[in-house]
Amino acid sequence: MTQGNAGRAGRYVNQLTGYRAFIPAPLPPEPPLTIGPVELGLLSAADQALGRLDGVAHIIPNPSLFVAMYVRREAVLSSQIEGTQSTLDDVLAYELEGESNDLPTDVHEVVNYVRAMYSGLARLSELPVSLRLIREIHAELLATGRGAERQPGEFRTSQNWIGPDGGTLATARFVPPPPHEMDQALDNLEKYLHAPSPWPNLIDLAMVHAQFETIHPFLDGNGRVGRLLVTFMLVQRQVLRQPLLYLSHYLRLHRTEYYDRLMAIRGQGDWEGWIRFFLDGVRVTASEATQTAARIIALQERHRHRVADLGANALKLLDHLFQQPLVNINAVRTLLDVSFPTAAKLVSSFEELGILREVTGFKRNRVYRFDEYLGLFAEPATDE
Repeated sequence: MTQGNAGRAGRYVNQLTGYRAFIPAPLPPEPPLTIGPVELGLLSAADQALGRLDGVAHIIPNPSLFVAMYVRREAVLSSQIEGTQSTLDDVLAYELEGESNDLPTDVHEVVNYVRAMYSGLARLSELPVSLRLIREIHAELLATGRGAERQPGEFRTSQNWIGPDGGTLATARFVPPPPHEMDQALDNLEKYLHAPSPWPNLIDLAMVHAQFETIHPFLDGNGRVGRLLVTFMLVQRQVLRQPLLYLSHYLRLHRTEYYDRLMAIRGQGDWEGWIRFFLDGVRVTASEATQTAARIIALQERHRHRVADLGANALKLLDHLFQQPLVNINAVRTLLDVSFPTAAKLVSSFEELGILREVTGFKRNRVYRFDEYLGLFAEPATDE
């Protein structure tokens, strides 16, 4: 990307107090995107990967079970990018037993993300992706936890910046537009969201995500909201029938390049480099999700055969484990509406079959984990 395109995405403007803020140009970019053979190849590969994912998801017996685990996993990974320490097991334990001294205090932030995801998906039936929806999901996201004092559901009225902890406006890596410029940038973004676009959906998604992150309209939670927007737009535009594509894993693995690509848009107008990165992330993520879905189908079928002789309650418990793979006997008793001894006997049978494993070591208040299923969502270690 030549220096001649440096103003293509916007411009840096010196502010009266001595710092420079970036004022984004409206979408679509001018000069227009250059979509050549490389970009078209990546677009085709990403579209095909999404098609395979949508097809596999369609044959899962109960896709909402698969979605539930993917939403939790995305909530954990997206929140970890922002510095939380909670794990998938922490979220499941919170859902099972509520507050506990053994759980990280930031588990609330991950649970809020899950709620924001479901709230946003439900609202899509009556409200398109818009500034109103963005504010609503932000209010859910920051309802409790560290962000509760950071104006949940409200666009900022003061200057923010991106940089290391302890930094200042003068030392920031990037300073988004000041509030009066931000309002205009948001208005431009909403107009783009509602206008017909000549670009394929995935290229549109790439541009909208990058533009939102550049505007950075909230005091906290911008990264999480920006990643939620990708999922909401995929569902709204019917690219996927189920919300199964979540990019946080890919962005976490490639965090440095992710930030560098966004900065290259702002500094050099390099939209094409960002779009190539985004499309490849969609391809990789969709392919991984398709493989996971296929493994879930196989695991479900195998275990249904193994527990069939235990009766209808066993099949009901097995289905429940694909939605909530951490259980205790009280939860099973409530689920099946049976006595405590009956629930305990069924859990013991699942333990003998190797489906469940007791994880506390206690004689009372035991908790059981569906290891094989949770292993499909395990997160590999990263160097970043």
